Amino acid sequence: MTGLYAANHPARFWRLVTPEAGPAEWDAAIGSAAAALPYLARAAGDDVERLLEATLGEGQFGRRRFRLSRARRAYYLLKPLLPRSLVLRGRRRARALAQRTFPLGWPIEDRYRRFLWDAAAGVLALHGLNEAPFIWFWPNGAAYALVLTHDVETGEGQRFVSQVADLEQRLGLRSSFNFVAERYPLDHGLIEDLMVRGFEVGVHGRRHDGREMRSRRVFDRQARHLNRHLRRLGAVGFRSPLTHRHPEWMQALEVEYDASFFDSDPFEPMPGGTMSLWPFIIGRFIELPYTLAQDFTLLEVLGEPGPRLWLEKIAYLRRYCGMALLNAHPDYLRESRHRRAYADFLEAAVRDGCGWHALPREVARWWRRRAEAESVATLPGARAGRVYRDAAGEAGVVP
Repeated sequence: MTGLYAANHPARFWRLVTPEAGPAEWDAAIGSAAAALPYLARAAGDDVERLLEATLGEGQFGRRRFRLSRARRAYYLLKPLLPRSLVLRGRRRARALAQRTFPLGWPIEDRYRRFLWDAAAGVLALHGLNEAPFIWFWPNGAAYALVLTHDVETGEGQRFVSQVADLEQRLGLRSSFNFVAERYPLDHGLIEDLMVRGFEVGVHGRRHDGREMRSRRVFDRQARHLNRHLRRLGAVGFRSPLTHRHPEWMQALEVEYDASFFDSDPFEPMPGGTMSLWPFIIGRFIELPYTLAQDFTLLEVLGEPGPRLWLEKIAYLRRYCGMALLNAHPDYLRESRHRRAYADFLEAAVRDGCGWHALPREVARWWRRRAEAESVATLPGARAGRVYRDAAGEAGVVP
């Protein structure tokens, strides 16, 4: 599947204006920078496409990384019938083992970021430069991107969507709501109202029953239904239920972006991560990995009392110009503790003032245009940034 990730070459990530480094120079810089990556990510060699498949494509986790065991498949088929208290107890018991055996860092995994920064420093060194201009990561020189998404898993959650939207709109924010197409009757009046108010609508699977990824044949059949629902809603984005995912199969989806992957998460049904703090291209669509822990994980599984870990991760993402993408569920935001933590997070993000608050479709379109732009001048909203080498030879960036 290496071809799915070829468009994410570090040269395309950085978009250096000068120097015009050639493939041999980038290969040399990438070969040195690969030392920053996990050992398993380099097991197939330091060829750039293999490195991208091992990191962005999660290849370092083995051939069966996107397949659930029989036991897990059975669990997710039964999960809708289990009391929430039982599900929560099971996940809390499993969390210590998940963290102890997880090969990536969490909540912050920094090694792919270091790989990219080291590659840029290597190119500068080969040219004898201490700095170089590049197309800045986000529009108008924003330090990072803030993207709010919601998976609406039940009819009860759908009935609470308007209150979530009201909270965000009062703070000058907008988000995307991903609806399960066939699990509950869709409220098309609500959906139309969201779009009129500037929110976005996406699709979160057909029935949220864990069946869509059983096999390639099954998914191809499901994809035809999902594409029909996407067209009916005018949606361009998708998130797979339970973050069950398979990047090759998902090429059958008619979407501009997907949001089923994450940078690092030991607590999901398919633990792992792409290690990326930024959007990236998977074949025909842009991937927007979530980089902030999901609300249920943070507040219920880990028992955090508030948004502390979210805000700490935002500070890290701001430092390295990443994308802070959160998935919060209206089903859980109905509870006052969840709602209070989410409101506190939003208020802090607004006070921060240096992020680009954008819909996921806007971020996906920007990232694709940035990758294709010939210069800063040809990309509306673009600014020049500067990547530099410090006295220790390490890279940094400033807008």
